[in-house]
Formats: sequence, C-alpha cells, structure tokens
Amino acid sequence: MFIACSEMFKIGVGPSSSHTMGPMSAARAFRSTVLADHKPDLQPKEVYVRCTLFGSLAFTGKGHETDQAVRLGLNGYLPHQLVDVDLRVLKCQIEASEQLSGTEIYYDPAVHLIWNTDRSDLPHPNFLSFELVIDDEVLLEQSYASIGGGFIVVEQELDQHVLSLSQVDIPFPFCNAQEMLSMSGDSALSIAEMKLKNELCFQEEATFSEHVLTTWRAMQSCVEKGLQAEGELPGVLRVQRRAATLFQKLVKSPVNIECHEWLSVYAIAVNEQNAAGELIVTAPTNGAAGVVPAVLYYMDNHYFEHGLSDAQILTFLLSAAAIGGLIKHNSSISGAEVGCQGEVGAASAMAAAGACALKGGTPEQVEHAAEIALEHHLGMTCDPIQGLVQVPCIERNAFGAVKAWLASDLARNAEGEHIMSLDRCISAMHETGLAMSDKYKETSLGGLAASWVEC
Repeated sequence: MFIACSEMFKIGVGPSSSHTMGPMSAARAFRSTVLADHKPDLQPKEVYVRCTLFGSLAFTGKGHETDQAVRLGLNGYLPHQLVDVDLRVLKCQIEASEQLSGTEIYYDPAVHLIWNTDRSDLPHPNFLSFELVIDDEVLLEQSYASIGGGFIVVEQELDQHVLSLSQVDIPFPFCNAQEMLSMSGDSALSIAEMKLKNELCFQEEATFSEHVLTTWRAMQSCVEKGLQAEGELPGVLRVQRRAATLFQKLVKSPVNIECHEWLSVYAIAVNEQNAAGELIVTAPTNGAAGVVPAVLYYMDNHYFEHGLSDAQILTFLLSAAAIGGLIKHNSSISGAEVGCQGEVGAASAMAAAGACALKGGTPEQVEHAAEIALEHHLGMTCDPIQGLVQVPCIERNAFGAVKAWLASDLARNAEGEHIMSLDRCISAMHETGLAMSDKYKETSLGGLAASWVEC
C-alpha cells in the first residue's frame, strides 16, 4: 500500500474535494479520452457530451458547484491550474460559448447535465457518467467515482482500489498500523523516516522536499489570506466570515491566549477560504482542509520559539500522510461514504500524528495519538446545510484541530499500552460509516441539513 504525499495533499480550489475537484478531474479525463481516441469520429454536425450526476453529487452538487466543476473539466481545466485564475472571468468566458474550448463538441449544462437523484444501486455514492453522443447515438460512455480527497477512479477499477503507484516496490509496504509499527521497530526508523524512504522510490529527495515545502507554503497562504478576508461567503445561508475579526481580538487581547483559541481561528480561516472557492490544499479533503494547516501553523508561530525548520515540516507532513494513507486504504476519507468521521476525523488523526512526532513522540505514541483523535470523531455525520461546505463544516475543523492537539499530548504523556489500536479504530469507523443512513452522508437529507428552514 502506497499513497504519495502529493496525492494526500493536493493543491486546488474549493469548496469540495469530492464534489468539485474530483468531478472536474473526471470531466477532464473524459475530454482527454475523447480527443485522443475519437477525434476522427467528431465530424458529424451534431456532437455533444452528456453528463449525469448520481447519489451525493446529485443531491448536494449545486451547493458544491459540481456543475461548474464539470464544465471547467470538460473545457480542459484541472483544479491545480485554477489557483491563480479569476474564476468569475473564466466562467463567463466558458459560458459565452456553446462548444467546449478547442473543439466542435457542444455542451449546454441546461440540457446536457442531468441530476439523477433516483438511482440507488450505485457502486459509489459519488458517481458520475459521461457520454459522447454523435447523431443521437452514444459513441463512448465512461463512469467515474469521486472517492474523496480529489481522487477519482473509473468504474471498472473501483473494486481494485487502484489509488497509487503501488506497482513499484517500496522498502516499507505497510498496509496497516500494526505492520507500520513492526517495520519501525525492526528498522529503528520513525514513521516519517519510513514514509520518506518510500517516497524516494519515485523521485529525488530534493524534488520531493521542495514539493512538500511548496504544499506547506500553500497551506500557510490559506491561513493568512483567511485571517485577512472579510465579507459574506457565497450561497443562500449568507454566512459572514469570522476569522479576521476573531484573529484581531486575539492579537489585541491583553491576556495570554490559550492554544485552542489560536488553533480554532487558524482552522476557521482555512475553511472560510475553501467555502469561498479559493486556494486550498486537500488534507485529506477540502471539507476537512483546515485541521492539519491549523496545527502546523500554530506549532510554527507559537509552540517553537524560533519556528519550524524544513526538516520539522517534512516530519509533520510525512507522519500525517502515513496515517491518512492508512485510513484511506482501510476505510474511506469520503463524507458520502462514511460521514464526516472520515473527513474531519481523518484530518484530526493526521494532525495529531504530526504534532506528536514533532513533540518527540515515539512511533507507538504517534500511532496512539492518531487513534485518540479518530476515536473521538466516530459516528460524526456529514449533513451540510443546503449542501454548502459552511455549516457545520467550518466550525468542525476548529474542533478537529483542538482534538488533534489534545490527542498528541495525551498520547505522549501516556504510560504503557493503550487498549484500542488505530487499526481497530479505523475498522470501527468503517463499520459505523457503512451502517450510517444515507440521510447523514452528504446528501443533506437529514440531521442539521433537514433541521434548517429558510425564512
């Protein structure tokens, strides 16, 4: 099992990794297939693409801007290419044409985008299909699952879990936490050191380090821009940004500020940026993107007197990625599959592991920290009001960051073995997610989403 740091931490745009970034990547993949394999067939005068959204994508896609994401992808864009782009201008340019850029293929979302909320026999709750139609005949059809964190899988590979460059042999191929700790004990290497050696099977150390540090700089930018931005977030809820005001109160406070206050405001800052569709780093998803940056930013600006070195940043993110990979491999990081326990819960476990590692925790303590953080998110539903990644999502990231910090301290100060292992906790999370009603898994049909009534 190997999931690269570059896959766990993807730079892109909000508001959702599974409902925005994933569908955009799927649409781009379908476009590439059409242009590579079927360009000679595109001669008849009526050629168009039809897209159908199913499951959670159909129920909450409007709030997550899935329709816009599909259109951007079909026009050749990927999430990371939009970081410095004025999306309002780009969307206006695309909407001005009835054809996909650089082609004679028609695509009109009002006609060719179908929101199918009726089909229930889905291979994955985030499912979408594309059809290339020529003279009313379907020439090509391909379906994709958006499995969380911006990952996409074609339907035929869903059962194979083809998520990474696992064809290459790696020195530490741990598939669960027990194997991870056993390999760490045998090699006398930390979790971060083992993860690094796996990563270096695919690229030079200097290249890898620069990529991870670029990711960290993007996370920093998310925090700092969120601490300055004011105004109203998009959508019918008319949620007002709070991070800037909260931050100024903390800065001007005459008394010492508790760590949980800093952690909360940093997490809120990131997720307000996500809700606004701005630059974001999946960690491991967009909806949970505030937890890991908040903890790392706090350690850089408050915990260590002279800030973090590049080596410490790598240790934190490598440790976090190792834990995130285990959760994804053995369960899910998709709210539509297992609820918010798989998003904010996973993010909190990742941040707890990174924090514990930087505080000098042993591999066993790092594993314990991740378990504590995940354990105390078990059963958390994904019930966004109006399908927007705002309420309760933004505040949940603040709580996830605080829980991560507490978990790292509890684990580091614990003596002896702990009763619940991370592997068993991940298994419990998966079982809980499967048993959870679909109403509470990113469909906005139950929970807080169903309790809210627009006045």
